[in-house]
Amino acid sequence: MAKITAQKKESATKQLEELRTTVRYDTRDYPAELIVEKFIKGDFEIPDYQRSFIWTEKDKSFFIESVLLGLPIPFMFWAERTEGKMEIVDGVQRINTLAHFMDDKIKLSGLEKLDELNGFKFSDLGTAQQLKFKNRALRIVLLSSETAESLRQDIFSRVNRSGKTATPSEFRRGTYPGRLTDFIDKCQKNHVFKQICPLTEKKDSRYEGFELVLRFFAYSNSYLESRHKIAIFLDEFLKNNQDTFDEKTYTNDFDIMCNFVRKHFASGFAKPGTKQVPRVRFEAISVGVMLALRENSSLTVDSVDKWLASNRFNELTTTDASNNPNRLKDRVEFVRDCLLGKIDNCDEWR
Repeated sequence: MAKITAQKKESATKQLEELRTTVRYDTRDYPAELIVEKFIKGDFEIPDYQRSFIWTEKDKSFFIESVLLGLPIPFMFWAERTEGKMEIVDGVQRINTLAHFMDDKIKLSGLEKLDELNGFKFSDLGTAQQLKFKNRALRIVLLSSETAESLRQDIFSRVNRSGKTATPSEFRRGTYPGRLTDFIDKCQKNHVFKQICPLTEKKDSRYEGFELVLRFFAYSNSYLESRHKIAIFLDEFLKNNQDTFDEKTYTNDFDIMCNFVRKHFASGFAKPGTKQVPRVRFEAISVGVMLALRENSSLTVDSVDKWLASNRFNELTTTDASNNPNRLKDRVEFVRDCLLGKIDNCDEWR
């Protein structure tokens, strides 16, 4: 790579000074009801680059659910116009969705957290919930009328290009704070866990470790109760056990499971020769080990390599039906029974 010379630095500084634009803006909070009223009255201008951005019915229901739950909503960007109107630089779909929902033109569907509201229109909500929805404040970044059109369009492009959808783990950590969430965060930073569960920097930064540890505790304690979609099952486990879990027992379970895997599984949870840790593989090994140790706390094994390479284990941890509750039961009990010697010629399942 070419060395950054003094001349290059001077040129870069000059370019920054020439192209840097001072953006004047203010931030304001508006209740949803007022935003919708202004939208209906025609107080907004919608630029062409916003018109082609269309949400699906699933997107709309998900947004309404977020508002109902009181979750943080990304800022909307408006710009003052010299004639007094506001240009919606970013936020058309959110405003449109608010207006259509409050006008009973949207029927909620596909909700996982507020699943009891599936099929509801705005008028089906109780009076108190309708008022709370109308009064929900949304934050607006209001650009001055001096902001050039090219810059407004650039802001729209940058906001939507850089935005990332929160992963389920990021969403759960923010939605269900408490003792159990803090404890799982602590476990994912455990040095033994990090050694046997290698994660890429990207996965680690997006809390894949949190997701895996949560699955270990949820399934090792309740895998036979997993009859819902995985997302719902994990949400309910995290929400319902925040203050009731026994930290001493959970710590002991996690430690003995990790130490057993480090001792007997050469690649830890990763696929041999890689640093990939598929969730289904992690579940099979971690939960299977825990179930076996609960039956025999002094368990030792000679080798796990052959049955880990068997067709049966591969089938249980790569099938398209891996999230099916029966598949979950099959894979964790297969590992458990192989470790306990309950399956004859376990390593010959090829």
